Amino acid sequence: MLPFYKKYWRTAFDIALIALTVYLIMFAFSYFYKIATPIIFSFVIFLCIEPLARRLNKWGIKKSIASGISVLLFSLTILAAFSGAAFLITKQGTALADKLPTYQKALVEQIAAITEDMDARFGELPGDFDLAETIKDLTEGASASFQKFGKNILNSLVGYVTSFSTFIFNFIIGIVLAYFLSIEITTWKQTANEKTPKTFKAAFFFLRNNVFKGIALYIKAQAKMISITFIVILIALISLGVDNAFVIAVVAAILDILPLLGVSALFIPWIIYLFIVGQVTLAIWLIALLLVVTLTRQILEPKITGDSLGVSAFTMLAFMIISLSLFGVAGVIMSPILVILLKSLYDQGYFHRWVHSPVGEYDDPNASSGEVISESEGTVSTTEVIVEQPKKDV
Repeated sequence: MLPFYKKYWRTAFDIALIALTVYLIMFAFSYFYKIATPIIFSFVIFLCIEPLARRLNKWGIKKSIASGISVLLFSLTILAAFSGAAFLITKQGTALADKLPTYQKALVEQIAAITEDMDARFGELPGDFDLAETIKDLTEGASASFQKFGKNILNSLVGYVTSFSTFIFNFIIGIVLAYFLSIEITTWKQTANEKTPKTFKAAFFFLRNNVFKGIALYIKAQAKMISITFIVILIALISLGVDNAFVIAVVAAILDILPLLGVSALFIPWIIYLFIVGQVTLAIWLIALLLVVTLTRQILEPKITGDSLGVSAFTMLAFMIISLSLFGVAGVIMSPILVILLKSLYDQGYFHRWVHSPVGEYDDPNASSGEVISESEGTVSTTEVIVEQPKKDV
Protein backbone atom coordinates (compact mmCIF):
# COMPACT_ATOMS: atom_id res chain seq x y z
CA MET A 1 0.00 0.00 0.00
CA LEU A 2 2.90 2.37 0.64
CA PRO A 3 3.82 2.73 -3.07
CA PHE A 4 0.16 3.45 -3.82
CA TYR A 5 0.04 6.25 -1.24
CA LYS A 6 3.34 7.67 -2.47
CA LYS A 7 2.05 7.76 -6.03
CA TYR A 8 -1.45 9.12 -5.35
CA TRP A 9 -1.08 11.35 -2.29
CA ARG A 10 -0.63 14.53 -4.31
CA THR A 11 -3.57 13.77 -6.61
CA ALA A 12 -5.82 12.89 -3.65
CA PHE A 13 -4.77 16.09 -1.87
CA ASP A 14 -5.59 18.24 -4.92
CA ILE A 15 -9.01 16.62 -5.38
CA ALA A 16 -9.77 16.91 -1.66
CA LEU A 17 -8.85 20.59 -1.75
CA ILE A 18 -11.24 21.21 -4.67
CA ALA A 19 -14.00 19.26 -2.88
CA LEU A 20 -13.41 21.29 0.29
CA THR A 21 -13.64 24.53 -1.71
CA VAL A 22 -16.96 23.43 -3.23
CA TYR A 23 -18.27 22.49 0.22
CA LEU A 24 -17.26 25.83 1.71
CA ILE A 25 -18.94 27.70 -1.16
CA MET A 26 -22.16 25.74 -0.64
CA PHE A 27 -22.00 26.25 3.12
CA ALA A 28 -21.41 29.99 2.76
CA PHE A 29 -24.27 30.36 0.28
CA SER A 30 -26.69 28.35 2.44
CA TYR A 31 -25.83 30.54 5.45
CA PHE A 32 -26.20 33.71 3.38
CA TYR A 33 -29.53 32.41 2.02
CA LYS A 34 -30.85 31.99 5.57
CA ILE A 35 -29.87 35.47 6.78
CA ALA A 36 -30.37 37.44 3.55
CA THR A 37 -33.19 35.78 1.59
CA PRO A 38 -34.76 39.14 0.52
CA ILE A 39 -31.44 40.23 -1.00
CA ILE A 40 -31.30 37.08 -3.15
CA PHE A 41 -34.92 37.69 -4.15
CA SER A 42 -34.03 41.27 -5.07
CA PHE A 43 -31.38 40.16 -7.57
CA VAL A 44 -33.84 37.76 -9.24
CA ILE A 45 -36.57 40.44 -9.37
CA PHE A 46 -34.03 42.97 -10.67
CA LEU A 47 -33.21 40.68 -13.60
CA CYS A 48 -36.93 40.53 -14.40
CA ILE A 49 -37.73 44.26 -14.17
CA GLU A 50 -34.53 45.79 -15.54
CA PRO A 51 -35.09 45.10 -19.28
CA LEU A 52 -38.41 47.00 -19.29
CA ALA A 53 -37.01 49.77 -17.07
CA ARG A 54 -34.00 50.19 -19.36
CA ARG A 55 -36.25 50.27 -22.43
CA LEU A 56 -38.53 52.93 -20.89
CA ASN A 57 -35.48 54.95 -19.86
CA LYS A 58 -34.21 54.92 -23.46
CA TRP A 59 -37.58 56.30 -24.54
CA GLY A 60 -36.96 59.38 -22.42
CA ILE A 61 -38.66 58.43 -19.16
CA LYS A 62 -36.72 59.17 -15.99
CA LYS A 63 -35.05 56.04 -14.61
CA SER A 64 -36.81 56.22 -11.22
CA ILE A 65 -40.22 56.46 -12.93
CA ALA A 66 -39.30 53.74 -15.46
CA SER A 67 -38.21 51.42 -12.65
CA GLY A 68 -41.41 52.17 -10.75
CA ILE A 69 -43.58 51.32 -13.77
CA SER A 70 -41.65 48.10 -14.35
CA VAL A 71 -41.95 47.09 -10.67
CA LEU A 72 -45.68 47.84 -10.65
CA LEU A 73 -46.37 45.74 -13.76
CA PHE A 74 -44.20 42.92 -12.43
CA SER A 75 -45.94 42.96 -9.03
CA LEU A 76 -49.45 42.95 -10.54
CA THR A 77 -48.58 40.09 -12.88
CA ILE A 78 -47.03 37.98 -10.13
CA LEU A 79 -49.88 38.76 -7.72
CA ALA A 80 -52.56 37.77 -10.22
CA ALA A 81 -50.78 34.60 -11.33
CA PHE A 82 -49.89 33.51 -7.81
CA SER A 83 -53.37 34.22 -6.40
CA GLY A 84 -55.10 32.23 -9.15
CA ALA A 85 -52.65 29.34 -8.91
CA ALA A 86 -52.85 29.30 -5.10
CA PHE A 87 -56.66 29.15 -5.18
CA LEU A 88 -56.76 26.29 -7.69
CA ILE A 89 -53.97 24.31 -6.00
CA THR A 90 -55.59 24.69 -2.57
CA LYS A 91 -59.06 23.72 -3.78
CA GLN A 92 -58.15 20.87 -6.12
CA GLY A 93 -55.20 19.62 -4.04
CA THR A 94 -57.38 19.26 -0.94
CA ALA A 95 -60.13 17.51 -2.93
CA LEU A 96 -57.65 15.10 -4.51
CA ALA A 97 -56.01 14.31 -1.16
CA ASP A 98 -59.43 13.56 0.37
CA LYS A 99 -60.24 11.13 -2.47
CA LEU A 100 -57.03 9.11 -2.18
CA PRO A 101 -58.43 6.73 0.49
CA THR A 102 -61.40 6.04 -1.80
CA TYR A 103 -59.04 5.24 -4.68
CA GLN A 104 -57.02 2.94 -2.41
CA LYS A 105 -60.14 1.08 -1.30
CA ALA A 106 -61.27 0.59 -4.91
CA LEU A 107 -57.82 -0.76 -5.84
CA VAL A 108 -57.77 -3.27 -2.97
CA GLU A 109 -61.29 -4.48 -3.73
CA GLN A 110 -60.54 -4.91 -7.42
CA ILE A 111 -57.33 -6.88 -6.81
CA ALA A 112 -59.15 -9.06 -4.26
CA ALA A 113 -61.86 -9.81 -6.82
CA ILE A 114 -59.26 -10.66 -9.47
CA THR A 115 -57.45 -12.98 -7.03
CA GLU A 116 -60.64 -14.78 -6.03
CA ASP A 117 -61.47 -15.29 -9.68
CA MET A 118 -58.01 -16.81 -10.24
CA ASP A 119 -58.56 -19.17 -7.29
CA ALA A 120 -61.91 -20.23 -8.72
CA ARG A 121 -60.42 -20.89 -12.17
CA PHE A 122 -57.20 -22.71 -11.23
CA GLY A 123 -58.07 -24.09 -7.81
CA GLU A 124 -56.43 -23.53 -4.48
CA LEU A 125 -52.73 -24.13 -4.01
CA PRO A 126 -51.67 -27.15 -1.94
CA GLY A 127 -50.93 -26.65 1.73
CA ASP A 128 -51.98 -23.81 3.93
CA PHE A 129 -50.84 -21.11 1.52
CA ASP A 130 -53.74 -18.76 0.78
CA LEU A 131 -52.90 -16.89 -2.41
CA ALA A 132 -55.91 -14.58 -2.27
CA GLU A 133 -55.28 -13.52 1.30
CA THR A 134 -51.57 -13.01 0.71
CA ILE A 135 -52.11 -10.85 -2.38
CA LYS A 136 -54.78 -8.88 -0.54
CA ASP A 137 -52.41 -8.16 2.36
CA LEU A 138 -49.61 -7.14 0.03
CA THR A 139 -51.94 -4.91 -1.98
CA GLU A 140 -53.34 -3.23 1.11
CA GLY A 141 -49.85 -2.55 2.46
CA ALA A 142 -48.46 -1.24 -0.83
CA SER A 143 -51.52 0.86 -1.69
CA ALA A 144 -51.63 2.29 1.83
CA SER A 145 -47.99 3.34 1.52
CA PHE A 146 -48.56 4.96 -1.89
CA GLN A 147 -51.75 6.61 -0.65
CA LYS A 148 -49.96 8.00 2.39
CA PHE A 149 -47.03 9.20 0.27
CA GLY A 150 -49.30 10.91 -2.27
CA LYS A 151 -51.41 12.50 0.43
CA ASN A 152 -48.31 13.87 2.15
CA ILE A 153 -47.09 15.39 -1.12
CA LEU A 154 -50.45 17.04 -1.85
CA ASN A 155 -50.85 18.28 1.72
CA SER A 156 -47.31 19.65 1.65
CA LEU A 157 -48.01 21.43 -1.63
CA VAL A 158 -51.26 22.89 -0.30
CA GLY A 159 -49.64 23.81 3.00
CA TYR A 160 -46.74 25.54 1.26
CA VAL A 161 -49.16 27.58 -0.85
CA THR A 162 -51.49 28.52 2.01
CA SER A 163 -48.84 29.36 4.61
CA PHE A 164 -46.68 31.81 2.66
CA SER A 165 -46.48 34.76 5.08
CA THR A 166 -42.66 34.53 5.30
CA PHE A 167 -42.40 34.20 1.53
CA ILE A 168 -44.64 37.23 0.99
CA PHE A 169 -42.58 39.28 3.45
CA ASN A 170 -39.30 38.35 1.74
CA PHE A 171 -40.83 38.95 -1.68
CA ILE A 172 -42.08 42.44 -0.75
CA ILE A 173 -38.69 43.41 0.70
CA GLY A 174 -37.06 41.97 -2.41
CA ILE A 175 -39.25 44.15 -4.66
CA VAL A 176 -38.27 47.29 -2.71
CA LEU A 177 -34.57 46.37 -2.89
CA ALA A 178 -34.85 45.56 -6.60
CA TYR A 179 -36.41 48.98 -7.25
CA PHE A 180 -33.53 50.82 -5.56
CA LEU A 181 -31.00 48.57 -7.26
CA SER A 182 -32.54 49.39 -10.65
CA ILE A 183 -32.17 53.11 -9.92
CA GLU A 184 -28.60 52.84 -8.62
CA ILE A 185 -27.27 50.17 -10.96
CA THR A 186 -25.18 52.62 -13.01
CA THR A 187 -23.45 53.92 -9.88
CA TRP A 188 -22.82 50.38 -8.63
CA LYS A 189 -21.30 49.35 -11.96
CA GLN A 190 -19.03 52.39 -12.05
CA THR A 191 -17.87 51.83 -8.46
CA ALA A 192 -17.23 48.16 -9.11
CA ASN A 193 -15.26 48.95 -12.26
CA GLU A 194 -13.05 51.46 -10.44
CA LYS A 195 -12.52 49.72 -7.08
CA THR A 196 -12.44 46.00 -7.95
CA PRO A 197 -8.93 44.44 -8.17
CA LYS A 198 -7.90 42.93 -11.50
CA THR A 199 -7.86 39.38 -10.12
CA PHE A 200 -11.50 39.62 -9.02
CA LYS A 201 -12.42 41.27 -12.32
CA ALA A 202 -10.92 38.36 -14.23
CA ALA A 203 -12.81 35.91 -12.03
CA PHE A 204 -16.07 37.82 -12.55
CA PHE A 205 -15.67 37.91 -16.33
CA PHE A 206 -14.93 34.19 -16.36
CA LEU A 207 -18.07 33.51 -14.32
CA ARG A 208 -20.16 35.82 -16.49
CA ASN A 209 -19.01 34.34 -19.79
CA ASN A 210 -18.90 30.68 -18.80
CA VAL A 211 -21.33 30.24 -15.89
CA PHE A 212 -23.96 32.98 -15.68
CA LYS A 213 -24.80 32.78 -19.38
CA GLY A 214 -25.09 29.02 -19.12
CA ILE A 215 -27.38 29.33 -16.11
CA ALA A 216 -29.57 31.89 -17.88
CA LEU A 217 -29.86 29.69 -20.98
CA TYR A 218 -30.57 26.65 -18.81
CA ILE A 219 -33.34 28.40 -16.85
CA LYS A 220 -34.97 29.78 -20.01
CA ALA A 221 -34.83 26.41 -21.73
CA GLN A 222 -36.27 24.54 -18.74
CA ALA A 223 -39.00 27.16 -18.28
CA LYS A 224 -40.05 26.73 -21.90
CA MET A 225 -40.07 22.94 -21.69
CA ILE A 226 -41.99 22.88 -18.40
CA SER A 227 -44.54 25.39 -19.71
CA ILE A 228 -45.13 23.28 -22.82
CA THR A 229 -45.53 20.13 -20.71
CA PHE A 230 -47.92 21.87 -18.30
CA ILE A 231 -50.10 23.35 -21.05
CA VAL A 232 -50.32 20.10 -23.05
CA ILE A 233 -51.22 18.01 -19.99
CA LEU A 234 -53.72 20.56 -18.66
CA ILE A 235 -55.57 20.87 -21.97
CA ALA A 236 -55.61 17.08 -22.46
CA LEU A 237 -56.90 16.34 -18.94
CA ILE A 238 -59.62 18.99 -19.20
CA SER A 239 -60.66 17.53 -22.58
CA LEU A 240 -60.83 14.05 -21.02
CA GLY A 241 -62.98 15.36 -18.17
CA VAL A 242 -60.49 14.41 -15.44
CA ASP A 243 -61.22 15.94 -12.06
CA ASN A 244 -58.62 18.23 -10.44
CA ALA A 245 -56.81 18.61 -13.76
CA PHE A 246 -54.94 21.77 -12.74
CA VAL A 247 -53.23 20.33 -9.67
CA ILE A 248 -52.36 17.14 -11.57
CA ALA A 249 -50.77 19.22 -14.33
CA VAL A 250 -48.83 21.20 -11.68
CA VAL A 251 -47.50 17.99 -10.11
CA ALA A 252 -46.54 16.70 -13.57
CA ALA A 253 -44.71 19.96 -14.34
CA ILE A 254 -42.82 19.75 -11.01
CA LEU A 255 -41.80 16.16 -11.78
CA ASP A 256 -40.76 17.26 -15.27
CA ILE A 257 -38.07 19.44 -13.66
CA LEU A 258 -36.31 16.41 -12.22
CA PRO A 259 -33.86 14.69 -14.59
CA LEU A 260 -34.37 10.97 -15.35
CA LEU A 261 -37.89 10.98 -13.84
CA GLY A 262 -40.24 13.34 -15.66
CA VAL A 263 -43.98 12.92 -16.03
CA SER A 264 -43.63 9.14 -16.27
CA ALA A 265 -43.28 9.00 -12.48
CA LEU A 266 -46.89 10.23 -12.27
CA PHE A 267 -48.51 8.71 -15.35
CA ILE A 268 -47.22 5.13 -15.20
CA PRO A 269 -48.63 4.33 -11.69
CA TRP A 270 -51.84 6.14 -12.65
CA ILE A 271 -52.23 4.11 -15.85
CA ILE A 272 -51.59 0.82 -14.01
CA TYR A 273 -54.22 1.78 -11.43
CA LEU A 274 -56.78 2.56 -14.14
CA PHE A 275 -56.23 -0.81 -15.83
CA ILE A 276 -56.67 -2.62 -12.52
CA VAL A 277 -59.91 -0.85 -11.57
CA GLY A 278 -61.33 -1.32 -15.06
CA GLN A 279 -61.11 2.24 -16.50
CA VAL A 280 -59.44 1.00 -19.66
CA THR A 281 -60.58 3.84 -21.94
CA LEU A 282 -59.07 6.56 -19.75
CA ALA A 283 -55.90 4.47 -19.32
CA ILE A 284 -55.47 4.23 -23.10
CA TRP A 285 -55.98 7.97 -23.49
CA LEU A 286 -53.38 8.62 -20.78
CA ILE A 287 -50.93 6.32 -22.56
CA ALA A 288 -51.46 8.36 -25.71
CA LEU A 289 -50.99 11.58 -23.73
CA LEU A 290 -47.77 10.26 -22.17
CA LEU A 291 -46.44 9.34 -25.61
CA VAL A 292 -47.33 12.77 -26.98
CA VAL A 293 -45.62 14.56 -24.06
CA THR A 294 -42.54 12.34 -24.29
CA LEU A 295 -42.22 12.69 -28.07
CA THR A 296 -42.81 16.44 -27.88
CA ARG A 297 -40.06 16.79 -25.32
CA GLN A 298 -37.68 14.58 -27.32
CA ILE A 299 -38.29 16.67 -30.46
CA LEU A 300 -38.25 20.14 -28.89
CA GLU A 301 -35.62 19.65 -26.19
CA PRO A 302 -32.58 19.60 -28.51
CA LYS A 303 -33.84 22.72 -30.30
CA ILE A 304 -34.73 24.63 -27.12
CA THR A 305 -32.01 23.59 -24.72
CA GLY A 306 -29.16 22.87 -27.14
CA ASP A 307 -25.87 22.95 -25.26
CA SER A 308 -27.09 25.35 -22.60
CA LEU A 309 -26.03 23.02 -19.81
CA GLY A 310 -23.84 20.34 -21.31
CA VAL A 311 -24.01 18.18 -18.16
CA SER A 312 -25.51 14.70 -18.06
CA ALA A 313 -28.87 14.26 -16.35
CA PHE A 314 -27.42 11.72 -13.91
CA THR A 315 -24.67 14.10 -12.80
CA MET A 316 -27.10 16.95 -12.26
CA LEU A 317 -29.64 14.83 -10.36
CA ALA A 318 -26.97 13.23 -8.16
CA PHE A 319 -25.47 16.63 -7.31
CA MET A 320 -28.92 18.06 -6.56
CA ILE A 321 -29.77 15.16 -4.22
CA ILE A 322 -26.50 15.50 -2.30
CA SER A 323 -26.86 19.29 -2.11
CA LEU A 324 -30.45 18.99 -0.89
CA SER A 325 -29.41 16.53 1.84
CA LEU A 326 -26.52 18.71 3.03
CA PHE A 327 -27.76 22.28 2.56
CA GLY A 328 -31.53 22.15 1.93
CA VAL A 329 -33.22 24.48 -0.56
CA ALA A 330 -30.12 26.66 -0.86
CA GLY A 331 -28.16 23.63 -2.04
CA VAL A 332 -30.71 22.89 -4.79
CA ILE A 333 -30.50 26.52 -5.95
CA MET A 334 -26.71 26.55 -5.95
CA SER A 335 -26.09 23.07 -7.41
CA PRO A 336 -26.68 23.93 -11.12
CA ILE A 337 -24.36 26.94 -10.78
CA LEU A 338 -21.56 24.87 -9.29
CA VAL A 339 -22.01 22.04 -11.78
CA ILE A 340 -21.71 24.45 -14.72
CA LEU A 341 -18.77 26.20 -13.02
CA LEU A 342 -16.90 22.92 -12.51
CA LYS A 343 -17.58 21.87 -16.11
CA SER A 344 -16.36 25.25 -17.40
CA LEU A 345 -13.19 24.99 -15.31
CA TYR A 346 -12.60 21.51 -16.69
CA ASP A 347 -13.21 22.58 -20.30
CA GLN A 348 -10.88 25.57 -19.89
CA GLY A 349 -8.10 23.27 -18.65
CA TYR A 350 -7.88 24.53 -15.06
CA PHE A 351 -8.31 21.08 -13.54
CA HIS A 352 -5.37 19.79 -15.56
CA ARG A 353 -3.22 22.45 -13.91
CA TRP A 354 -4.68 22.13 -10.41
CA VAL A 355 -4.79 18.31 -10.15
CA HIS A 356 -1.39 16.65 -10.52
CA SER A 357 -1.60 13.28 -12.27
CA PRO A 358 0.11 10.29 -10.62
CA VAL A 359 3.63 9.73 -11.96
CA GLY A 360 3.89 6.81 -14.34
CA GLU A 361 0.13 6.11 -14.59
CA TYR A 362 -0.24 7.43 -18.14
CA ASP A 363 1.70 6.08 -21.10
CA ASP A 364 2.09 9.38 -22.90
CA PRO A 365 1.96 12.37 -20.56
CA ASN A 366 3.54 14.69 -23.17
CA ALA A 367 1.09 13.94 -25.98
CA SER A 368 -0.50 17.34 -25.64
CA SER A 369 2.86 19.10 -26.11
CA GLY A 370 3.86 17.69 -29.47
CA GLU A 371 4.11 13.87 -29.37
CA VAL A 372 1.66 11.98 -31.55
CA ILE A 373 1.01 8.26 -31.05
CA SER A 374 0.41 6.25 -34.20
CA GLU A 375 -2.06 3.47 -33.37
CA SER A 376 -1.58 1.68 -36.66
CA GLU A 377 2.22 1.39 -36.42
CA GLY A 378 2.54 1.37 -32.62
CA THR A 379 5.37 3.91 -32.74
CA VAL A 380 5.77 7.36 -31.30
CA SER A 381 6.80 10.22 -33.53
CA THR A 382 7.51 13.76 -32.50
CA THR A 383 6.11 16.60 -34.54
CA GLU A 384 8.34 19.51 -35.09
CA VAL A 385 6.85 22.74 -33.83
CA ILE A 386 8.19 25.84 -35.55
CA VAL A 387 7.62 29.07 -33.71
CA GLU A 388 8.23 32.27 -35.63
CA GLN A 389 10.29 34.61 -33.52
CA PRO A 390 9.40 38.28 -33.61
CA LYS A 391 11.81 40.42 -35.57
CA LYS A 392 13.98 42.72 -33.54
CA ASP A 393 14.43 46.29 -34.50
CA VAL A 394 18.02 47.12 -35.36
